[in-house]
Amino acid sequence: MELPERDAMEYDVVIVGGGPAGLSAAIRLKQAAAERGEEISVVLVEKGSEIGAHILSGAVIDPVGLDKLIPEWRDDPDCPVKTPVVDDRFYFLGPAGGIRLPNFAMPKLLDNHGNFVISLGNLCRWLATKAEALGVEIYPGFAAQEVLYNEAGAVTGIATGDMGIARSGEMKDGFTRGMALMGKYTLFAEGVRGHLSKQLIARFGLDNGRDVPKFGIGLKELWQIDPAKHQPGLVQHTFGWPLDSKTGGGSFLYHFDDNLVSIGFVVHLNYQNPTLSPFDEFQLFKQHPMIREVLEGGKRLSYGARAITEGGWQSVPKLCFPGGALLGCSAGFVNVPRIKGSHNAMLSGMLAADKIVEALAEGRAGDELLAYEQAWRSSEIGKDLKKVRNVKPLWSKFGTWIGVPLGAVDMWCNELFGFSPFGTLKHGKTDAASLKPLTEVKPITYPKPDGVISFDKLSSVFLSGTNHEEDQPIHLTLKDASVPIARNLPVYGEPARLYCPAGVYEVVYGDEALKMDPRFVINAQNCVHCKTCDIKDPSQNINWIAPEGGGGPTYPNM
Repeated sequence: MELPERDAMEYDVVIVGGGPAGLSAAIRLKQAAAERGEEISVVLVEKGSEIGAHILSGAVIDPVGLDKLIPEWRDDPDCPVKTPVVDDRFYFLGPAGGIRLPNFAMPKLLDNHGNFVISLGNLCRWLATKAEALGVEIYPGFAAQEVLYNEAGAVTGIATGDMGIARSGEMKDGFTRGMALMGKYTLFAEGVRGHLSKQLIARFGLDNGRDVPKFGIGLKELWQIDPAKHQPGLVQHTFGWPLDSKTGGGSFLYHFDDNLVSIGFVVHLNYQNPTLSPFDEFQLFKQHPMIREVLEGGKRLSYGARAITEGGWQSVPKLCFPGGALLGCSAGFVNVPRIKGSHNAMLSGMLAADKIVEALAEGRAGDELLAYEQAWRSSEIGKDLKKVRNVKPLWSKFGTWIGVPLGAVDMWCNELFGFSPFGTLKHGKTDAASLKPLTEVKPITYPKPDGVISFDKLSSVFLSGTNHEEDQPIHLTLKDASVPIARNLPVYGEPARLYCPAGVYEVVYGDEALKMDPRFVINAQNCVHCKTCDIKDPSQNINWIAPEGGGGPTYPNM
């Protein structure tokens, strides 16, 4: 099929992704340029239908990034950061109850006082208004589909995806060719496992000499609860049940705004049992007496899921390459024990922006922003991540009973003495390589949802507002279409059926009498863009790419 030429637009800086990292970079670029009396043209593209549509986080935010970016935010009546943390609780759960851990025993960096309970999506929507007021051009509903390079191999920008391509590959009525957005520098703030960031890491060897990346999956629901049970500013975290001692993860429950509760569950993706379902673990967790008591009489408003970067300090790839850089979760700046990454995402966006402004002032373009790479480890981001670098590997190696206490000791040593008795531990194997065959595990069975506190996947996906144009190329591609049935099914029971939190993957069994083999079915229209399949598939056979712009979830207040 012969495609028409793309129209091209020139900017100083192109930013991919309208999350906290991309928006902070855009705002800081304009601020720094104004401080110098200069003009820098900035464009930002976001694949969601609007800014915030694809943003999913707990979220309790450390305001350090916001304080640096917009110091007067507390005086802005439109700023959605309203609920300070007033009560911070940690529990170890058993099947019927929980033991509260004393706050004085918790490492200081886990203290949430001074932080705020927010909707990160709403914060991004507010940041977008600030960026546009400074002159940033923001285009939601346009997915960056391709990285553009010059003859020397440097990144020169991105191309947005074509709109109106049929699943057959033919152009439909209303076909629109994607745009080429050209920049002196291009910043990639796609979030976790961004499909372009993944290509850049491979092309430029940005992970050479770094530890393997590690991930979790976070599932979240937004509930409106009985006002009598609502405690604005209450932040509660748990670990333990329903996960076994070898499986890392935990929960969060945050009270904020108008009788709203954010409740979520995180499962580390290096779990071993292929019959584990993170979605069903979450639904089971809500049936715990401590949790059910909060939710009873309330209403579930929204649902979503998202992969989380968990590799931290030792897994962060090289951040710069000719013509651009990685920001935020594309770089892996989440602090796992704090369950926070938004502050570091904002700080990384600002740090990269400052280095770009310096480069442009020197007349540079298309080179490596080595100053950004060299600065981050000694910055607030690096100091935040270095203190917790061993928590994840200790938990993974020794399990919950031993690994979590060792992680606490390690954090205290870093806090009090500035060093770790363990040095810097390695993560070991990838999450995809962690699954055991079915023959080596005890299968997990889950109770049916009651439709009151626990729910099924399809009704949950409905609440996520997920929608994709049905007649478009499937954005979940298989490197080898035979692998799911020929290898993954007999060895692992095809775990995509279970690790996917949206019912995208199914194994449909045929009729033995008709000698029909089982089929692997991809319901791409259900995809909530969590990227778990791209990470956890044991054969590394699934490749997630961005669908047509504007598709996917539409998260309100998430």
